[in-house]
Amino acid sequence: MPYTKQPQLSAIHRRALLQTMLKGGGAVAISPFFPSSAFALGPAEMTLLPGTPNPAGAFQQLYWLGGNGLTGKVENIIPQAGASLPQTALIAGEQRVLRLFHFNDLHNHLTEANKKKGATHRFSQMHRIVEQARSDKRKNEAVLLFSAGDDHTGTILDELSGWQKDEFVMDSAYRTYTAAGVDASAIGNHELDRGAEQLRLGIRQDARFPVLSANVHSSAHIKQGVDYYSAAIGVIDGLRVGLVGLTTPVDTHTGSKDDPGLAVASPVESINHILPTLSSAVDFVIVLSHCGYGEGSDRSGKAGAERYIGEGDQTIARAVAKVSRVPAIVIGGHTHTVLNEKGLESRNVIDGVPIVQAGGHGSHLGEVEIHLARDAHGQVSILKQDAHLHKIKKRDQRVKSDQDKYTSLEHNGDYDQAFEVATVAPLFSGLKGKLEQKIAMVEHGEKLTTAQVISERYVGESAIANFMNDALIARSNTFPVQKIDVSLFNATGLSAGIPAHGALTFESWYNVMPYADSIQIFNLTGRQVKALLDSNVKRLVRPEDMSGSNAVDVKGYVSRGFLHFSSALRYQAKLNSSAKMAKAVNITLHGVALEDQMDTVFRFAINSYIGAGGYSESWNGKDIGAGVMPGLKGFDLKSLPRLDTGLIYRNEIIARIKDLKVVSPDNGARYDNRLIVS
Repeated sequence: MPYTKQPQLSAIHRRALLQTMLKGGGAVAISPFFPSSAFALGPAEMTLLPGTPNPAGAFQQLYWLGGNGLTGKVENIIPQAGASLPQTALIAGEQRVLRLFHFNDLHNHLTEANKKKGATHRFSQMHRIVEQARSDKRKNEAVLLFSAGDDHTGTILDELSGWQKDEFVMDSAYRTYTAAGVDASAIGNHELDRGAEQLRLGIRQDARFPVLSANVHSSAHIKQGVDYYSAAIGVIDGLRVGLVGLTTPVDTHTGSKDDPGLAVASPVESINHILPTLSSAVDFVIVLSHCGYGEGSDRSGKAGAERYIGEGDQTIARAVAKVSRVPAIVIGGHTHTVLNEKGLESRNVIDGVPIVQAGGHGSHLGEVEIHLARDAHGQVSILKQDAHLHKIKKRDQRVKSDQDKYTSLEHNGDYDQAFEVATVAPLFSGLKGKLEQKIAMVEHGEKLTTAQVISERYVGESAIANFMNDALIARSNTFPVQKIDVSLFNATGLSAGIPAHGALTFESWYNVMPYADSIQIFNLTGRQVKALLDSNVKRLVRPEDMSGSNAVDVKGYVSRGFLHFSSALRYQAKLNSSAKMAKAVNITLHGVALEDQMDTVFRFAINSYIGAGGYSESWNGKDIGAGVMPGLKGFDLKSLPRLDTGLIYRNEIIARIKDLKVVSPDNGARYDNRLIVS
């Protein structure tokens, strides 16, 4: 199909078109945004299907690549439905500029409310920057906007997606991205937290841009080549841009009861299969990689200690460089790493392929400028490239204009107020009652504040974890299963605390545990409980870990998988001389020495993240990692049978809190020496 230039829409017209298209929600037809690739394909073939680019975005033409490319190297791209591979308009000697804006791991932090400081309009700040660039773009310049995944799980807006099909209202992230002109996104691991069926509903109703992953496959609910694609080709002013999405296989929830076939293949293998042929049909390649910065194990971004990521972006960039026939870039996510803050750093260019990432939770918006040219032999090359980050400002209305900090804070002119009013604010209107719903009062909660929770979650007993686990045990009396003996929760799942006094709202507790875990029931013998505890004490952040040049930062994400337990299980963590020598001693369960109950079977309620092996937190028989000495294998929960109740961990805790009416030391929010670290 020859390239025909389409008229560019102004920001006002784009916004009006999208508001009309999205108004009222409701189901929409899959076509033409989601053409079906249900054609008979050979193992080395992919289809080319015409699609419709985001009307508010920058691409003027879009083509989907159907077929998963996982069975072997793709040799042919077969046009379907009257499509043909687009021809380039980049002539020899001509220079083009690609200006790529990117963000990652926004986790639905579109706007953050704060009664004292005022609301921080993170996404509307990003939108203002991108719209300004699109308005001011120069001749032969293309301005594109991408997300590298983890657009969901993190704020109350996730509740709009529901947990079951009949609870779905909208996908707040994808609806906002569509209106903002996002040109493509990757599937991150947290996109699947609420199940592939809920993601499918969100994509079909609210995403008007390519949602991509070349290595997620075999889901019972979300179909590759129908709901999402391995790759796509976008055309802007005749410049052909190849897009590939990648998802981390390390931290993606797979093997659930309702979607047992869902799996994630090797990112590098996927690149090796797809990219050689795709790159021969385009002028430039963008890999949207939600796999994490680094390779193997790395410590960056939100990691408070070394973290296992597997095939990370450095490995991926190396693979891209080997097989791509045109220049390429890796736009990364997953580790929340701040890269190239003040310019493209040489360490982030691997064999000529730049790697960029923009923090997380809307901390930054990334910008990349790439100058391309084609020589007389048809070869496309990069003449110049650079990258930097725009720091997104926080609001604090208490700071006066004559104070030094004033200019670094968000003010009304820093964000697109019209976009906020038309697109973001309405998302919260339907949740306002739920957000502000008082679920209990807090009394004498000085040990439950965010500062306290963050400082103690990895190092010993936690009052808020004690309360949560005991609350779940009390709530389990309503479960359709036999009596539960012990509940547990991982330290990394504790993201915040609560106010020390006053009303506890639904939103406040949501912030404590924003992750979408279900409850799984395991039968463990006393002997297995002993092994689990011995593994757990090796994961504690020890006093010596918090000093020296490689000190563990307990304010960060320390992916050792340390667990907190309900009160029936009590023990002493004897640290000894090293993590290897650490032991769990003086263990009692229901007041009886565990050594006298080695063959007794106990029922454990375990959150699904840990039940699935904890991924990089290594409750799967692999090395614990995260700064713990090499060679220490974690207890293998992943291989054990379990019953997935389908009950949502957070929902059951909130139900118990409502029953209690008061959160206080008298109601279990206290220390009781169930864990003694010595």
